[in-house]
Amino acid sequence: MTHATVVAGVVAVILGVTLAEARVSRANERALLARGARGPRGDLFALVAVLYPVLLIGMGLEGLQRPVRASVPNEPAPAWFLSGALLFAASKALKYWAIAALGARWTFRILVVPGAPPVRTGPYRFVAHPNFIAVIGELAGAAMMCGALITGTAGVGVYSLVLWRRARIEQQALKEYA
Repeated sequence: MTHATVVAGVVAVILGVTLAEARVSRANERALLARGARGPRGDLFALVAVLYPVLLIGMGLEGLQRPVRASVPNEPAPAWFLSGALLFAASKALKYWAIAALGARWTFRILVVPGAPPVRTGPYRFVAHPNFIAVIGELAGAAMMCGALITGTAGVGVYSLVLWRRARIEQQALKEYA
């Protein structure tokens, strides 16, 4: 298997999984809105919805421009790829644990059903925003698998800032609609 095939496969699989998650998110969103859920102003959803796939495609393009071996000096390509794959898998496990804890309340958007108690099970027993942590791990793992040192580093940094802001918006919405 060529390097280009591996990078293209990584990007295609991640985009495919993201599209499947989007279908679940949309179904949950419709059900939440029917129950009277409200979304806060300034959600940043539009930015997140564009930024994630753009970063992923950018990582893939960077990965196609350089062999994985050159991404990190003195690091063998299989170990670098495997480390990224393990980080990505662990991040997906955390994300799906968070999704299971939220159940029908999980969406890509910030939606709060007024009066509904906050979720305090699953990973939410330990951290307030495990899904956001998982998404950062997904991006970092994808960058490692693609060999995208520049795009991955910059992308994870930018996306972390966006999610940090989004977490603050979500916390405010949870307080406001409690």
